[in-house]
Amino acid sequence: MPKYAYRALNKEGKEVFGIVQAESQALAINDVRTLGLYPTHVREAKKSDERRARRDKRGINELYFGGVKNKQIVVMTRQLATLIDAGLPLLRSLNVLINQLKPCKLRDILREVSSDIQSGSTFSEALAKHPKQFDRLFVNMVRAGEVGGMLEVVLNRLAVFMERRESLRRRVKGAMIYPVAVVIIASSIVAFLLTRVVPVFADIFKEFGGQLPWPTQFLISCGDFMVYKGIWAIPATIGWSIIGLKFFFKIHSVRRVRDRLVLKIPLVGDLITKVAVARFARTLGTLITSGVPILQALKITKETISNEIIQDAVDKVHDSIKEGDTIAAPLDSTKVFPTMVVNMIDVGEETGSLDQMLMKVADIYDAEVEMAVEAMLRLMEPAIIIVLGGVIGFIVVSLYLPIFTLGDTINGSQ
Repeated sequence: MPKYAYRALNKEGKEVFGIVQAESQALAINDVRTLGLYPTHVREAKKSDERRARRDKRGINELYFGGVKNKQIVVMTRQLATLIDAGLPLLRSLNVLINQLKPCKLRDILREVSSDIQSGSTFSEALAKHPKQFDRLFVNMVRAGEVGGMLEVVLNRLAVFMERRESLRRRVKGAMIYPVAVVIIASSIVAFLLTRVVPVFADIFKEFGGQLPWPTQFLISCGDFMVYKGIWAIPATIGWSIIGLKFFFKIHSVRRVRDRLVLKIPLVGDLITKVAVARFARTLGTLITSGVPILQALKITKETISNEIIQDAVDKVHDSIKEGDTIAAPLDSTKVFPTMVVNMIDVGEETGSLDQMLMKVADIYDAEVEMAVEAMLRLMEPAIIIVLGGVIGFIVVSLYLPIFTLGDTINGSQ
């Protein structure tokens, strides 16, 4: 099919350049108009036109910083599903969304997606060219919706899935605000004491002479370090430590040991397991409901889990199904997934309602994750107060210890 280069005006009156694929020039003009543009010149495309189009796309992407937020993707998915459900063709629906959006990276991406569809690509193929914004889960569900002729249904399921995931993330972040604020304020107080109060007492102790208790000597050394080196040394130490740990944990064997140990930490390991189970059940259930083949769904689900030990459990399930076995048996043998989850999945397989049972498991464990996070935060708040109170108490006691020996030093000198 021939390609046509066009120059057109958008609704803001700015000239844009692009390429469409059409049977004739008249059809190319009509396609440009369906993009919400007003064509001023349309001709057969040359190789230089294709290079220019690619260069213009790169330039557009470089104008915006910060990427696309998850909230934008969720809203776009919900709106697109509503428009398609209302009877609008896919291309027209995309153009409506493009015209509604303010200048941003998402609008430019949707323009590229629309242009690719005009050139003969499917919606899923066009989305797959933007993996940072649309992951494999999104692309494969859209592909299944295209094949099954229920794209609007799949998009609605995707929107619900992402909304619940985003809602849980927001609740966890919101719950962390208070303990983080307490740590920052208390750390600022400790830093003020070490840099402003401790040096004053240190000068006083030097005037009187005598041997200082070891807590006081240690405190004065910390104060000197903060005053003379702390401004640069502490951020540099933290930064290099983070970089070093990132490189260290890139080693496969180290990462596996870390993931195995993390699962055994009281409270933390239980929380990580619950988060992984909820994500496994929600993702797999959504994919199966949308018509994605089970083996492909398991591969995608594995990528959503960050712990390698739990990933191994999903791999065993994949291999088991490949050999004609069930999901429940290999899950039970891994000893990673709770017994209740295994039993519910087993019942779902026997009754032919695996997708519904997985969604119920996800709902149960989403609620358990919320309760576990709240319980950890309740324990964290008094723990933070105790630790910081101990630090400030150590500073106060260290400053007052020499005062009890100053009298003896003064009397001895007299």
